[in-house]
Amino acid sequence: MFFSLGWVTALVAGIFSLHFVQKLCFPYFWKDVFYLVKVIRYGARLEIFKITSKVDTIIDRFVQQAERIPTKPFLIYEGITYTYQDINERSNKLANIFLEQGKLKKGDSVALLMNNEPDFICVWFGLIKLGCSVAFLNTNIKSRSLLHCFNCCGAKTLVVGADLLDSLEDILPGLQEDGISVWAMKNESSHTEVHTLLDKMHQASDKPAPPALRAATSLKAATLYIFTSGTTGLPKAAVITHLQALKAAAGFWAYGGSEDDVIYIPLPLYHSAASLIGIGGTIEMGATCVLKKKFSASQFWNDCRKYDVTIFQYIGELCRYLCNQPKAEGEKEHKVHMAVGNGLRQDVWREFHRRFGEIRMCELYGSTEGNLCFMNHIGKIGAVGRSNFFYKLLFKYDLVRYDMVRDEPVRNKQGFCQHVNKGETGLLLSKVSASSPFFGYAGSKQLTEKKLMRNVFVKGDAYFNTGDLMAEDAEDFICFKDRVGDTFRWKGENVATTEVTEVLGMVDFIQEANVYGVEIPGNEGRAGMAAIIVRPECEFSGKKLFDHVLNELPGYSRPLFIRLQESMEMTGTFKQQKFNLVESGFNPSTICDPLYFLDYSEKSYVPLTDTLYSSILAGERKL
Repeated sequence: MFFSLGWVTALVAGIFSLHFVQKLCFPYFWKDVFYLVKVIRYGARLEIFKITSKVDTIIDRFVQQAERIPTKPFLIYEGITYTYQDINERSNKLANIFLEQGKLKKGDSVALLMNNEPDFICVWFGLIKLGCSVAFLNTNIKSRSLLHCFNCCGAKTLVVGADLLDSLEDILPGLQEDGISVWAMKNESSHTEVHTLLDKMHQASDKPAPPALRAATSLKAATLYIFTSGTTGLPKAAVITHLQALKAAAGFWAYGGSEDDVIYIPLPLYHSAASLIGIGGTIEMGATCVLKKKFSASQFWNDCRKYDVTIFQYIGELCRYLCNQPKAEGEKEHKVHMAVGNGLRQDVWREFHRRFGEIRMCELYGSTEGNLCFMNHIGKIGAVGRSNFFYKLLFKYDLVRYDMVRDEPVRNKQGFCQHVNKGETGLLLSKVSASSPFFGYAGSKQLTEKKLMRNVFVKGDAYFNTGDLMAEDAEDFICFKDRVGDTFRWKGENVATTEVTEVLGMVDFIQEANVYGVEIPGNEGRAGMAAIIVRPECEFSGKKLFDHVLNELPGYSRPLFIRLQESMEMTGTFKQQKFNLVESGFNPSTICDPLYFLDYSEKSYVPLTDTLYSSILAGERKL
């Protein structure tokens, strides 16, 4: 008896000691294990799809949920509830209209230009049910970029929202000349060349299209094209395969979401975050989503209370806007327990928790076209993700030394890249392999190749270049540091400096322009700034430049600051030097060159004085 009691005591003491050592030396062990189990489980499901060549796509999953829970609310929009069955039947009607009158067939590419509304989803699902691939067009892009987008994805049909049809008036003749059929979500149209959809809905059948049309036999088949800004200037059509769509749809589930959750989506559906993670994740769990036409900081918490929201999607800017709202009573009185997104600054993160409660902020990292994703499943403030030994076995990535002045990775005498040490900042590269493929961009092998780095560590290897500078600390948490190259983020959007430079070059008095991003304290990302050289025979006109950028560029791409220079600093390889310009910022007291500010009230670029500079830093000016 004494022996048995001693043995039990020793066992308990041993277990307690192991638990103590684990908590002390490996504090995140069990959270890592549970997260990895989920990743492996979902990965195994995808591997079965590969082996059997029978793929359950996002639309297949939606149809299954519509049969399983037909009367459950799937979508709430402006106070109106749409069940899984409602959306399924309406998308069936649209599919039948396109099949019978639009003459669409499996494999066709169709462009979709719509703001957030239920019919965005119905059109998307209806087209996918016909086996078409759908190109989501950014509603902010101008006519020049729109025409380019059609050429990228090979679309011969455009579906446009009723409120956006007038914005196409200038290019409708050009679309007709190119043989592009335009369909509008309207009962009638003053444009004879535009087909209408709503007037045909009451006669259309809600019977499903033949399942064979939507059937996919390969995870690598394209299902969407989502346009992303990049170093090449004009938008690039990132190829979204069934594999990528299914991975993105698992995001909420991987963070612990369930069918009981109500998800608030205030982000635009043409972005991968809202469509793939938001809508896809809602479908995967069989949950309910609340779709907002446009984000409103003043309505956010009222919406969350009204609809019993439990999860919301964000970008860093969104949370800052919420924190900037006037304080009110009962700010912590809500049911939100989790938020999923990216770009949340540490100071905003802490303020958000202080104001609105200990909501679990689930940061993630990944580009639309990339082959790597990080998830901060621990919830450590300031980290975009977490890695560990087992994660690195599944996903091959590296951080390499980067020369900010030369704007290129550092290579050794053998021509190979160099790893950074723990805690040091480096360029994030992700190895391209059969298990982590890079599908690239539609319509251009050259653009696809440009995102790859070859011969990185050995001859013949290939890595996806994220263009992001990251650091991995001693505990394997990964933190975002900055973007490199010709892209920066402002207002939650990628700004391609090459495209902005081309637009500025159209102005008759500009000889040369160099566009870059500068930090403004208290604001996420970087604001656009352009160093320009005025032609010798011309004078700078702030009014003319204001009118030009207002007409040619979306709000987030317009340079807020202009710097007049006599000459441009160049690199040894004759590239425009941006590093010193970025470092010098926009302070008129430290910069000798004339500076100007984009003033919407004056409808002109006005001289940037010390007083104006101070008001910008104080947050008193519209940016």
